[in-house]
Amino acid sequence: MSDPTTVAPEPEPFRVPDENLDDLASTLAATMAEVRQQGVILDRLGSEPDTAAAAARADDTAPDTAAAAAPDGGPSSVFILALGGEKYATELAALADWVHYLFLPVYGREISTTRPWCEKWYEHPEAVARLHALWLAWQQLTDSEAGLSGPSTWQRDHLDQALVHLRAPDGPFAACTTSPARPTHRLLATPAPVTADGAR
Repeated sequence: MSDPTTVAPEPEPFRVPDENLDDLASTLAATMAEVRQQGVILDRLGSEPDTAAAAARADDTAPDTAAAAAPDGGPSSVFILALGGEKYATELAALADWVHYLFLPVYGREISTTRPWCEKWYEHPEAVARLHALWLAWQQLTDSEAGLSGPSTWQRDHLDQALVHLRAPDGPFAACTTSPARPTHRLLATPAPVTADGAR
């Protein structure tokens, strides 16, 4: 029988070799990014209205141009222009977080006459559509399942093209801020829709 007054030896501390610390840090960073992304998705899901209540007011909240509903009653697309009412507002709020806390601090670049921007980007339908498409691609291509080249693919195939059109001198912000010292916002007129008989 062992003596109760005998203290067990303290275990030897665990040490990660220095050459493995970088791998450990990058794995931890990737895990934290995935946790944050899952949190955004959970917040979005938690803020969506009850499906029965949503079905009851679907006719009131869905815009005329929204895509047809999928067989299960939900939108047939996750694209923001296919959403209406509360779903649009929820998606726009999540997009705004991404634009303000990731996109602009990293990829915003300086405002100039060749790269206009608008603080009220959310009022420009084309900007909302382009930024949302960019965000959807970012979510897919920065996921761990996208592989190590996912972020590079996102930048090359999605970000670069989006910036060319979004920040172009004749893009959606052409009438907005071209100098940080003089913020301005104006929506440009779009062509009037033409009916089937050719009338405007």
